[in-house]
Amino acid sequence: MANKTLLVAQRELLENLRTKTFWIGILAFPILISISMGAGWVLNKFKEQQKYAVVDLSEQAIGPRIERQARSGDIQAIGRLLLENKAPHGPLAELQRELAPQLPKVELAPQAPDAQPKVDSQNQEPQFPAEVQERIAQWFQNLPATEAEEFVRSQSSHLSAAKYRYASLDSLGLADLTPEEQEKKLSELVNNKQLFAYFVVGKAPDRTLDDFRYVSNNFTDNDLRSWYGTAATEVVQNLRIKTENIPTAVAKRLREKVSFKEKKVTVTGETEDVKLADKAGGFAPMAFVYLLWIAVFTAAQMLLTNTVEEKSNRIIEVLLSSVSPLELMSGKIWGIAATGLTIIGSWVAFALIGVWLAPKLLVGMDLSWTAVIGDPLYLISFVVYFFFGYLLYAAILVGLGSVCNSLKEAQNLLQPVFILLIVPLVSMMFIVQEPNGTVAKVLSYVPLFTPFTMMNRAGGPPEIYEYVITGILLIVSVLIAFKAAGKVFRVGVLMTGNPPKLREILSWLREK
Repeated sequence: MANKTLLVAQRELLENLRTKTFWIGILAFPILISISMGAGWVLNKFKEQQKYAVVDLSEQAIGPRIERQARSGDIQAIGRLLLENKAPHGPLAELQRELAPQLPKVELAPQAPDAQPKVDSQNQEPQFPAEVQERIAQWFQNLPATEAEEFVRSQSSHLSAAKYRYASLDSLGLADLTPEEQEKKLSELVNNKQLFAYFVVGKAPDRTLDDFRYVSNNFTDNDLRSWYGTAATEVVQNLRIKTENIPTAVAKRLREKVSFKEKKVTVTGETEDVKLADKAGGFAPMAFVYLLWIAVFTAAQMLLTNTVEEKSNRIIEVLLSSVSPLELMSGKIWGIAATGLTIIGSWVAFALIGVWLAPKLLVGMDLSWTAVIGDPLYLISFVVYFFFGYLLYAAILVGLGSVCNSLKEAQNLLQPVFILLIVPLVSMMFIVQEPNGTVAKVLSYVPLFTPFTMMNRAGGPPEIYEYVITGILLIVSVLIAFKAAGKVFRVGVLMTGNPPKLREILSWLREK
């Protein structure tokens, strides 16, 4: 019996491995994952520069101050270039020579070319004196248009000017008009798509913000509004503090945000800082559960399709002339299991290659979290839970598939199974947040959900006894499912005509 089962399994495996589409499918999945992860970052590079103008109605003329505050990141980025001596010639080199005596003296650790200088553990940005920041802002504003455009293009990864371009009313020929006329002309420019948006700074920002406005025809992209609004908030707050004669030190204390530094307790009982890799380790199970779901669903669906097709083509009758129904069913399940493990092995290999390549391709980024992908705990758990999860669902699907004469019939019978498979997906986030909560523990002991829930709880992690009990429960469930599927398969695989009713299937299960 074992010999024939092995032969059927070998046939199923080789039948898949010999097809080009199988390998194309394996390659396509990591490519799709890579594209989905990097698409946002890549597409953001192609985002067009958003041009905006400002009508400043404020009594205190705070428009220029808001613009300077908004560009503080650019000023800091230019300051870092001066600090790193990345200005061999041109206007920036002249500015570097001029400001050299005033630049902060910090020791820059050797880093990759695109990385930013590290100054100290508390503040990763070098602190430039106010007069230096003022001079940098003036230099940037006074750059000739062609040189400014070239400079922004060369430093597009550092400067917000690459995303947002300020158009002064003077450059638009509107400086001599009344505010009402300015707004009318600017609205025309927005309508003609010559401007992305314009801001109106209200008359009395120290008293009210009711007349602050943002005018644009794009209702979905709020990046510019948020970026400029953050700077305006800072300037208006400073203005009000000054108006109310609140001492600077007091104002600073009042505006200070409460920030709890994240710590974790080690095995020795001490506390240490929470790193990005630690957070990734907590949420990594979600990614693994999603992949586990896809793997189990794909392999089980492959088995179902194969069974229904062979039955409808009468190939299964030829096979049953050489092997028993139980041998055929077992061989199919083990053959597709080997196919599934081949897919899983390929995904793991691609993931490890990605972890190895990422630091080389994405220089200067914190990629410590990628180590989670190669964590043996997750990889071994992933393979084990795939194996048992697949066997459980394979037994159910092969039993259902054996009573169907077409894929259309199979799809109708499979709706309840698909609904059950949705539960692990909708509960992923909840369980990863409470890996040892009541809901997570209850779902762990439901055999159909055990592989996904226990994988999802891996970041907890569960107690050892939970792994043991759920493991035994899962194995027993697989054995019961195999036995039940064998009884259904034995009768259903040779049936033709209308599919049997549930009452008939239950009567098969009661047979010895």
